[in-house]
Amino acid sequence: MKKKTTVLIAMLLIVTMLFSGCSSGTESTGEVESLPQFTNEGTADSDYDVIVVGSDPEGIAAAVSAARNGMKTLLLSKDSTPGGLYTLGALNFIDVPETRDGTTLVGGIYEEFVNAVGGSGFDIVNAANVFQDMLTAEENITVRYNAEFQAPVMNGTTITGVTVLEDGQEVTYSAPYVIDATQDGDVAAAAGAPYTYAGEDIGERDREMGVTLVFRLSGVNWDSMTRYLTIKRGIGELFNKSTSMGVSGNTAWGFSDEGYAYEPEDSAMRLRGFNMALQDNGDVLVNALLIFDVDPLDEASREEGIERAEAELENIIPYLQEEFWGFDDCQLVGTAEDLYVRESRHITCEYNLTIDDVLENRWQEDAICVTAYPVDVQPTKTQTYGTVVGYPDQYAIGYKSLVPQNVDGLLIVGRAAGYTSLAAGSARIVPTGMACGEAAGVAVAVAKALDKTPRDLVDNSAAISMIQDLLVDQGAKLDHTQTHEDVMDHWAYPGVKVLRSLGVLDGGYDNNYYLDDAITMNRYQNMVNNAVKKAGFELSEKIYVNENVPTRQIIGTMARACIEIEGADTLENDNDVYMQALKERGIMTDELESYFSDMEATPTAGAVTMLTARFYSYLLTLDGAQSLSAAECIDLNSDDNSVISVPDWMAQNDNASSNE
Repeated sequence: MKKKTTVLIAMLLIVTMLFSGCSSGTESTGEVESLPQFTNEGTADSDYDVIVVGSDPEGIAAAVSAARNGMKTLLLSKDSTPGGLYTLGALNFIDVPETRDGTTLVGGIYEEFVNAVGGSGFDIVNAANVFQDMLTAEENITVRYNAEFQAPVMNGTTITGVTVLEDGQEVTYSAPYVIDATQDGDVAAAAGAPYTYAGEDIGERDREMGVTLVFRLSGVNWDSMTRYLTIKRGIGELFNKSTSMGVSGNTAWGFSDEGYAYEPEDSAMRLRGFNMALQDNGDVLVNALLIFDVDPLDEASREEGIERAEAELENIIPYLQEEFWGFDDCQLVGTAEDLYVRESRHITCEYNLTIDDVLENRWQEDAICVTAYPVDVQPTKTQTYGTVVGYPDQYAIGYKSLVPQNVDGLLIVGRAAGYTSLAAGSARIVPTGMACGEAAGVAVAVAKALDKTPRDLVDNSAAISMIQDLLVDQGAKLDHTQTHEDVMDHWAYPGVKVLRSLGVLDGGYDNNYYLDDAITMNRYQNMVNNAVKKAGFELSEKIYVNENVPTRQIIGTMARACIEIEGADTLENDNDVYMQALKERGIMTDELESYFSDMEATPTAGAVTMLTARFYSYLLTLDGAQSLSAAECIDLNSDDNSVISVPDWMAQNDNASSNE
């Protein structure tokens, strides 16, 4: 009997099938309809009101929006099929932006697309045709396919057009406004906008989330598979166990245990839980295969990643046939033409959305989008699982997060826009990018009407109101309800904010940091060792404590770490000495001391979180400390544990130096 199921689930499945009819499930036709290829008709003009670079959904939304607002619009696509990640990347399982009670947040052009393709799981051929229809319906849009971006045309710091490669020839197009809708922020970077890469803003430039190659299967018994997931979810809920599985229409998700149990031939590859969606011909597209050691900015590396994944799939298919319910007769039909890359550049904009903006559900006065999605950070090669930093209810993205620094005439939309790396874990989803793309199209029309640059609009309240009104008229949803998270009232929340901004504290789907529970060994070691690392220092040995995490070891390890980093004389091995050393450095306060009075007791996670946050903040006062652009610290000179950004703190304190 296969390992994939328990006797209980098997019996329940049999009963269910008896009562529902023994259907063989959705049958594949065995025919794969290729993505449509579109060609350029006629010749293009050389001058436009706005140029949109990139035909991912975000770029299509930007172009359609600009055209509807009277702008002579040029959309440049490096491909011959529109839709990018949704078509060539075969990512047809939409991450829907909605409140925690299920209210959909994004409307406008995104909603038009969803209605046209029939929901959150769609046929990718149909999607490509829908995108093409959306473009051809607008008389103000010219599309140039197979036009690969080469370079921006610059007049000083102002972008005035772009050069692309068409049929082996370089062609230059001019416009006073350019919208960068490339996945990696290629135009903004080439034009001179500053940016960080991956988790660089929190000291993790080498953090590269796994990329995904979506693969297509025939022969999946959809009915059998979805009944299995539904029953297993019900049993899990009955016994209060985690149920990360479900079925909704022609989409399904689950098989996390089975996926993670797979042992890949390629060590830089991993299966995770499956996100699946039916195609019109009965095939199933699967988002589950993580590929590591891929440089998203290197085309050769991306191609190699696809080749490695295709080789691994030869081993994966027999595993699915053996271990996955409903996959007994599955066959590999093919893979996506392009990788699903979750992160690369983060362009520095006039304002970069923070993790607090997201998880405190903040409004922005210049809001052009209200959205929500869990802060989903996929695993790297060194991690078995990804993490959910938190789960917002609803937050706003402001116009200034679309305006790159140092470059005039340019807006940016998509996952490379003005988000810190952690905030991007939520804001990177395509529907949010489409909402921002629609806003960018409106914004350039307003800028033209006012004879302004995109940057001129940042502090222009009247112009922002015009953008917002036009968006609402187009069907965008900008209503926002301020949701207050319970954790924000906890006395240790300032510490949570600091460590969360460093990427070392996660609240999960329920935003629960277990602050009133006893601290665990792994949690303390992770927090304190990362605090040292994120401050820019290295200890001779990492900090370790016993499993029961006694107070004496916490204060001892912190005090000795301070002494080593300072280069001072070693401390006497005495609890009172350690406590005094922490007090002298402003790490231990009178309020905190009451939580650490019993040297053999295990303190609460909240107390240790606050202590570690103050420890990190103290390290920033030392010579050689590094400034992390997305991180926060506690102002040790304040009386109320107020939190301040690390760059601001560094700028205000002459005794701190930066090695950033």
